[in-house]
Amino acid sequence: MSLGGLAWLIVAIAILILFGSIALLVYRITKPLKNVLVDADIIAREADELMANANTLLVDVNGKVSTLDPAVKAVADLGVSVSDLNSATKNLTGKARSSNASKGASAFSTMNNMRKNHKSKAKSSSTATEAATEVTE
Repeated sequence: MSLGGLAWLIVAIAILILFGSIALLVYRITKPLKNVLVDADIIAREADELMANANTLLVDVNGKVSTLDPAVKAVADLGVSVSDLNSATKNLTGKARSSNASKGASAFSTMNNMRKNHKSKAKSSSTATEAATEVTE
């Protein structure tokens, strides 16, 4: 064997070793990737099941919301009506106070005077009865 043939033999062996090491490296990389792909497939199947359950739940919730929707609207309308009634009552009492302020004050003082007169009459009649009782004794 000549020196040139020996050089080609060494180059061929080096190329075989290089390709063998590359093949080993690719094998070692693809083995964990297969596990990752299997895990990704399992996760995808579980995600599909989860989405199916979520869709079922969403349909159920939508049905219940559509059942409750008229009741919620009625309560909202009732709240608006009560608010309007409250505003109208405030406006009415404000107008009554402003237009009858002097009448209210005079009516209050008149009632107060009547009460005082009633008490003084009751007091004078009770003293008169006491005086009449003393005279008869």
